[in-house]
Order: sequence, then structure tokens, then C-alpha cells
Amino acid sequence: MTALQLSVVDVAVDRYAASPHLLAKVRIDESSGAAIHAMALRCQLMIEPQRRSYDDGEVATLAELFGGRERWAQTLKPFLWTYASTVTRSFSGSHTVDLPIACTYDVEVVGSKFLHALSSGEVPLRFLFSGTVFSRADPGISVEQISWDLEDSYRMPVSVWDELVRTFYPGSGYLRLDHDTIDALLEFKAARGLTSFESVVDALLADASTPETVG
Repeated sequence: MTALQLSVVDVAVDRYAASPHLLAKVRIDESSGAAIHAMALRCQLMIEPQRRSYDDGEVATLAELFGGRERWAQTLKPFLWTYASTVTRSFSGSHTVDLPIACTYDVEVVGSKFLHALSSGEVPLRFLFSGTVFSRADPGISVEQISWDLEDSYRMPVSVWDELVRTFYPGSGYLRLDHDTIDALLEFKAARGLTSFESVVDALLADASTPETVG
């Protein structure tokens, strides 16, 4: 049997990814002396919002998720952010592996909405590990499941999330609309001869801010 300990030592932006990703560096320590042939590592990432403080601006923005501060004793609970997985190479003793974390800036998603609301400080994360370990045995290969109680916490600076947004969504944001609204905007765009959805929104805002003429 293997004896594993997993710890998160860093989370940073993967600037060379084709889509928005963070990279968590996970240190794996195996203390039984077993030779690990490979490890299929899975992780459930939780955000623990109760483990940090918030300024008044953040409280106002987070009201949609958690209600007013007076309700936070009941509503400020850990929630699932995302899942991640990777496969390690063979090793003995200790090894550090990159765990890619796919991210979205869709602010209709709870995790992104929470992260978007933070202006500074840290994001309290909990990594809940699972997966399968393949180790060399005599003869053949031994297969066992990673213990369910292997987990670690990590306080990711909010600046890391801000860097991810600047890298993959420079000077812009993400807004999700239903199909009927998109179709209506496309019709408006064609009728006005506009060239982008941003110009459509600008035109609609301009129309909305123009005072009606009273006859």
C-alpha cells in the first residue's frame, strides 16, 4: 500500500493555454517507498467564502449570491467551483505535478460571479483529491484508489484571478443571453447596419438615455 500526502504549493495563470486555465502545482509525497508507475489524479475544487472578510463594496455585489450581511451566518457556505484532473509520470518519493484548472468568465456561473465581486485579498480554496494510483508490485502492477480524506486548502490571491481575466479577456467581459434575445439583437444589428454587438448595446443605451419629446 502507498502512503500519500498531497499539498498545493502554488496557483498561477497558464498564459500559454488555448483557453482560460489556471495551473495548480500539487506536491505529491509518497513515504512507504513504493515506486509509483502512474497516478490518475482528480480534484474537486471548493470555494470557502466564510474564510475571508469583505469590504462594503464586495458585500453589495455579493448580495445576489448570499443576501445581506445579516443573513451570512446561514448563507455563506462552501460551494463547488469546478473539477480538474491530470495524470502523473512515474516517480518515487516526491513529485510535483501541474493540475490544469479550466475557468470561465461567465458571470452567470456562481464561481465566476463570486470571483468577479472580489476587489482584493485572497480566495479560500479547498482541493478534495481522488483518483487511482498504479504502483510497481512483485509481480506486475498494484492498483489502488486515492484515499477520500486527502485534501488541502490554499489561499489564492485575487490578483491571480484578475491576471487570468486580463490575459484571456483583455478590456472586456462576458455576458450570456438566451436565444430569443440574441435573435432580436441580430435583427436590430442588421436593421441599423451595425458591425458588432458592442455597437448594438451602445445604440440601445443611447436610445434609452434620449428623453422622449412631448408633443
